[in-house]
Amino acid sequence: MKILFDTNVVLDVLLNRHPHSVMSARLLAKVERGELVGCLGATTVTTIFYLAAKANGVHSARKQIDSLLRLFEIAAIDRKVLESALSGGFSDFEDGVLHEAAIQFGVDGIVTRNFGDFALAKLPVYSPDAVIPHPYYPELAYTAT
Repeated sequence: MKILFDTNVVLDVLLNRHPHSVMSARLLAKVERGELVGCLGATTVTTIFYLAAKANGVHSARKQIDSLLRLFEIAAIDRKVLESALSGGFSDFEDGVLHEAAIQFGVDGIVTRNFGDFALAKLPVYSPDAVIPHPYYPELAYTAT
Protein backbone atom coordinates (compact mmCIF):
# COMPACT_ATOMS: atom_id res chain seq x y z
CA MET A 1 0.00 0.00 0.00
CA LYS A 2 1.36 3.43 -0.97
CA ILE A 3 0.16 6.28 1.25
CA LEU A 4 0.78 10.02 1.05
CA PHE A 5 1.34 11.47 4.52
CA ASP A 6 -0.25 14.83 5.25
CA THR A 7 2.19 17.30 6.78
CA ASN A 8 0.52 17.18 10.20
CA VAL A 9 1.16 13.45 10.63
CA VAL A 10 4.91 13.83 10.10
CA LEU A 11 5.09 16.95 12.27
CA ASP A 12 3.37 15.08 15.08
CA VAL A 13 6.40 12.80 15.24
CA LEU A 14 9.17 15.30 14.56
CA LEU A 15 7.84 17.87 17.03
CA ASN A 16 6.65 15.21 19.51
CA ARG A 17 3.08 16.54 19.58
CA HIS A 18 1.24 14.40 22.11
CA PRO A 19 -1.06 12.54 22.00
CA HIS A 20 -0.90 12.33 18.20
CA SER A 21 2.79 11.47 18.06
CA VAL A 22 2.25 7.93 19.37
CA MET A 23 0.10 6.62 16.52
CA SER A 24 1.93 8.68 13.90
CA ALA A 25 5.27 7.24 15.08
CA ARG A 26 3.86 3.72 14.73
CA LEU A 27 2.83 4.56 11.20
CA LEU A 28 6.29 5.89 10.32
CA ALA A 29 7.77 2.71 11.79
CA LYS A 30 5.70 0.71 9.28
CA VAL A 31 7.36 2.72 6.52
CA GLU A 32 10.80 2.09 8.04
CA ARG A 33 10.11 -1.66 8.13
CA GLY A 34 8.93 -1.66 4.50
CA GLU A 35 5.38 -2.68 5.43
CA LEU A 36 4.01 0.48 3.86
CA VAL A 37 5.32 2.80 1.13
CA GLY A 38 5.28 6.32 2.48
CA CYS A 39 5.12 9.38 0.27
CA LEU A 40 5.39 13.08 0.98
CA GLY A 41 4.41 15.98 -1.20
CA ALA A 42 7.43 18.08 -2.15
CA THR A 43 5.85 21.08 -0.41
CA THR A 44 5.53 19.06 2.79
CA VAL A 45 9.31 18.72 2.90
CA THR A 46 9.84 22.48 2.70
CA THR A 47 7.13 23.17 5.28
CA ILE A 48 8.63 20.62 7.66
CA PHE A 49 12.10 22.12 7.26
CA TYR A 50 10.82 25.60 8.04
CA LEU A 51 8.89 24.54 11.13
CA ALA A 52 11.56 22.14 12.40
CA ALA A 53 14.26 24.82 12.00
CA LYS A 54 12.17 27.28 14.01
CA ALA A 55 11.53 24.71 16.74
CA ASN A 56 14.89 22.89 16.90
CA GLY A 57 17.44 24.86 14.84
CA VAL A 58 18.68 24.57 11.26
CA HIS A 59 21.22 21.80 11.93
CA SER A 60 18.57 19.57 13.49
CA ALA A 61 16.09 20.38 10.70
CA ARG A 62 18.63 19.37 8.04
CA LYS A 63 19.18 16.03 9.78
CA GLN A 64 15.43 15.45 10.00
CA ILE A 65 14.93 16.24 6.31
CA ASP A 66 17.80 13.95 5.38
CA SER A 67 16.12 11.13 7.33
CA LEU A 68 12.77 11.82 5.69
CA LEU A 69 14.31 11.80 2.21
CA ARG A 70 15.83 8.39 2.90
CA LEU A 71 12.53 7.05 4.19
CA PHE A 72 9.86 8.53 1.92
CA GLU A 73 9.19 8.77 -1.77
CA ILE A 74 8.49 12.33 -2.91
CA ALA A 75 5.44 13.29 -4.97
CA ALA A 76 6.35 16.10 -7.35
CA ILE A 77 4.58 19.43 -7.34
CA ASP A 78 4.54 20.72 -10.90
CA ARG A 79 2.37 23.01 -13.00
CA LYS A 80 -0.20 20.28 -13.70
CA VAL A 81 -0.60 19.56 -9.97
CA LEU A 82 -0.94 23.27 -9.15
CA GLU A 83 -3.49 23.90 -11.90
CA SER A 84 -5.53 20.87 -10.85
CA ALA A 85 -5.43 22.07 -7.25
CA LEU A 86 -6.71 25.50 -8.26
CA SER A 87 -9.74 24.00 -9.95
CA GLY A 88 -10.24 21.12 -7.50
CA GLY A 89 -12.60 22.92 -5.15
CA PHE A 90 -10.55 22.50 -1.97
CA SER A 91 -10.97 25.44 0.40
CA ASP A 92 -7.31 25.17 1.44
CA PHE A 93 -4.97 25.40 -1.55
CA GLU A 94 -2.14 23.53 0.20
CA ASP A 95 -4.40 20.54 0.88
CA GLY A 96 -5.60 20.65 -2.71
CA VAL A 97 -1.99 20.58 -3.88
CA LEU A 98 -1.21 17.54 -1.71
CA HIS A 99 -4.34 15.79 -2.96
CA GLU A 100 -3.49 16.40 -6.61
CA ALA A 101 0.14 15.38 -6.08
CA ALA A 102 -1.11 12.16 -4.48
CA ILE A 103 -3.33 11.42 -7.48
CA GLN A 104 -0.55 12.15 -9.98
CA PHE A 105 1.88 10.00 -7.97
CA GLY A 106 -0.54 7.07 -7.92
CA VAL A 107 -0.93 6.55 -4.20
CA ASP A 108 -3.61 4.35 -2.67
CA GLY A 109 -4.71 6.95 -0.13
CA ILE A 110 -3.85 9.88 2.12
CA VAL A 111 -3.26 9.73 5.86
CA THR A 112 -4.19 12.81 7.89
CA ARG A 113 -5.71 13.89 11.18
CA ASN A 114 -7.73 16.61 9.46
CA PHE A 115 -10.49 14.83 7.55
CA GLY A 116 -12.38 18.03 6.89
CA ASP A 117 -9.45 19.32 4.87
CA PHE A 118 -9.88 16.40 2.46
CA ALA A 119 -13.67 16.23 2.28
CA LEU A 120 -13.53 16.53 -1.52
CA ALA A 121 -10.83 13.88 -1.93
CA LYS A 122 -11.10 11.43 -4.79
CA LEU A 123 -8.79 9.04 -2.91
CA PRO A 124 -9.41 7.16 0.33
CA VAL A 125 -8.49 9.28 3.34
CA TYR A 126 -7.32 7.54 6.51
CA SER A 127 -6.51 8.53 10.05
CA PRO A 128 -3.20 7.20 11.37
CA ASP A 129 -5.07 4.70 13.56
CA ALA A 130 -7.13 3.50 10.59
CA VAL A 131 -3.94 2.50 8.77
CA ILE A 132 -2.83 0.71 11.94
CA PRO A 133 -6.02 -0.81 13.31
CA HIS A 134 -6.46 -1.41 17.00
CA PRO A 135 -5.00 -4.86 17.81
CA TYR A 136 -8.16 -5.98 19.62
CA TYR A 137 -10.70 -4.35 17.34
CA PRO A 138 -9.36 -4.40 13.74
CA GLU A 139 -12.86 -3.72 12.42
CA LEU A 140 -12.51 -0.17 13.77
CA ALA A 141 -10.22 0.68 10.86
CA TYR A 142 -12.15 2.86 8.45
CA THR A 143 -11.91 5.02 5.41
CA ALA A 144 -13.19 8.57 5.58
CA THR A 145 -14.30 8.70 1.95
